[in-house]
Amino acid sequence: MNEENYEYLAKQIFKTGFGEGHKEKLRENMQSGAPEFSLFHSQDYGKDNTVATLHFRKPDDSERYFFNRFTLLLKNEQHPEPIKQTFNQYYMQDNITLKEGYNQLSGRAVFREFTPKEGEKYKAWEVLDFKNVDKNGNFETKKYYKLDLERELDKFAVREMLTDPDKKYLMESLQRGNRQSATVLIAGEEKKVFIEAAPQFKSLNFYDSDMKRINSQSLSQAKEGETAKQEEKKDKRQEQKAGDGEEGAAGGQSERKANRRKQGVH
Repeated sequence: MNEENYEYLAKQIFKTGFGEGHKEKLRENMQSGAPEFSLFHSQDYGKDNTVATLHFRKPDDSERYFFNRFTLLLKNEQHPEPIKQTFNQYYMQDNITLKEGYNQLSGRAVFREFTPKEGEKYKAWEVLDFKNVDKNGNFETKKYYKLDLERELDKFAVREMLTDPDKKYLMESLQRGNRQSATVLIAGEEKKVFIEAAPQFKSLNFYDSDMKRINSQSLSQAKEGETAKQEEKKDKRQEQKAGDGEEGAAGGQSERKANRRKQGVH
């Protein structure tokens, strides 16, 4: 068995989101010398159940195995009959991970880099098209390019956008297709919400703690209200400073006049 090949595949499995629990089975299958084999991985996300089949193959003219693809099945309340999608794995490319595959099967978008056969690499939001299936039984995909994630988030009073580390984490999580928890300010009070990217509409979707949709317009209006309050407070502080300055100036003039009288200066 090629030990270097084994270590590479074990690392690839881990980076794709399947953890380190498959090393023993991976070694056993590689030692068998079979031309191809599969590993299985099950993982739940809340009430959603997923089962993945990882496919490995060794070409006839090589002693090295390759992790070519994984097929993911999702079963939940929305899909009591499991739906599935196969995600190919390409060498040195931005491949879909287990969590991103789950997010796409859940109807969410993933922002990733694409390497076409011709032309330069590019980035886009990718979603599954559940209405159309290709010849291999996979859902076709759609790509969207015009969602400015940072600009959309700035329309709302999202606390995580106030510091660079929290902002970076929130945006990267949304780009991976997660429905990410965040905190928004509404009527002066902080409220926990969940956010997901909706590049089809160049916008964001918001949910409450029960995963019920929230009207995003009401949240943006809340942001406008908070901004207006802050501007009002700022104006009052500036007026107060200006008033203090005028009072101080007037006091200074009176004091200078009194000193001149004492000195007999007119």
